[in-house]
Amino acid sequence: MLKVELHAHTAHDRADRVAHTTRDLVEHAIGLGYHALAVTLHDIQRDNARDAAWARERGFVLIRGIERTIEGVHILLINFPAHATAQVRRFEDVPRLKAAHPRGLVVVPHAFYPVGSAMHARLDTHASWVDAVEVNAMYTRYLNFNGRAIAWARTHHKPLVGNTDLHVLAQMGTTFTLVDAEPDPDAICEAVRAGRTDVRTTPLPTAKAGWLFAQMVLGGLLPPTSVDE
Repeated sequence: MLKVELHAHTAHDRADRVAHTTRDLVEHAIGLGYHALAVTLHDIQRDNARDAAWARERGFVLIRGIERTIEGVHILLINFPAHATAQVRRFEDVPRLKAAHPRGLVVVPHAFYPVGSAMHARLDTHASWVDAVEVNAMYTRYLNFNGRAIAWARTHHKPLVGNTDLHVLAQMGTTFTLVDAEPDPDAICEAVRAGRTDVRTTPLPTAKAGWLFAQMVLGGLLPPTSVDE
């Protein structure tokens, strides 16, 4: 079983200020026993070939991805070519993307969180092209918006994946997915689609959740970090 994260941001993100680079993130993940992760920047998909090759030398799988804004909603498009995800602007474009590139994976993040970028009721209308639904790490024992997503996934027979929506390295470790797959992007995505997953999640302590949330909000207000390609 591979320990996997499928929703993470780095300093190349143009929407939020994030301190760590892709390689910082990979090294941190390796230290926590992860085997694979997808970098999902907001509305930009970088060529990760050099970083992926560097990660492979360390026995780690780096998966290409993007957190695409589609009709005001955030959707994770994982393991698709960048030229293809750039053409996705409306919900109706997603099934065409999947038909053209069947090795990709479509994940709905923070589906029922109280944010404007969440799917909410629209998830029912577009269930046919959803491959998996996210259990988000940002919750506590006393405040948890994942319940409706978990119930929806069970009702619609969709797999769950545990993600952090990582903007700060300290977020990593409390929620993740164990995936029964070979260490390869195509194999990982196929296994998630098939439901060969096990979400492991632990609530955040309230103080830590508050600190992490403040860091994420601050990162969203500050101009993005300028980093070299």
